[in-house]
Amino acid sequence: MSIDPRVDIGHVHLKVADLERAVDFYCGVLGFEEQARYGTQAAFLSAGGYHHHIGLNTWESQGGTPPPAGHTGLYHVAIRYPDRATLANALRRLVDAGVQLDGASDHGVSEALYLRDPDANGVELYRDRPKEEWPRNEDGSVGMFTAPLDVRALLAEAD
Repeated sequence: MSIDPRVDIGHVHLKVADLERAVDFYCGVLGFEEQARYGTQAAFLSAGGYHHHIGLNTWESQGGTPPPAGHTGLYHVAIRYPDRATLANALRRLVDAGVQLDGASDHGVSEALYLRDPDANGVELYRDRPKEEWPRNEDGSVGMFTAPLDVRALLAEAD
């Protein structure tokens, strides 16, 4: 028995060391909008007025440090953009804010930018290609791959 195909992931909640620093990054750099606060310990952010796509909290992490390499935890949160132009605009915001990329990949089915937020949480900004453009293997399965993404060409598409 498989999961209903209408199921999706609605939001992610991240533990952060400094709430204001995290809000400044997710709102000021990535452009999310603050929807609500829970005192001085949590903020709820969204795109388009949804109650929240990202929750940020310091309930167990105020002043904390990122987990050391080699430990379990969140690898990254992936934020999907509707098209290449909006991904290009996100890249422009990162460049303007001086945020360094960890990588940029073309996966055939998608194009992705990889970075770290101020708490060293992995963040993937990506856009899916239309399903009819996805590469396919001989048996019809999805033929994903990883190749370098031409970041300069993507940046040239920003407004």
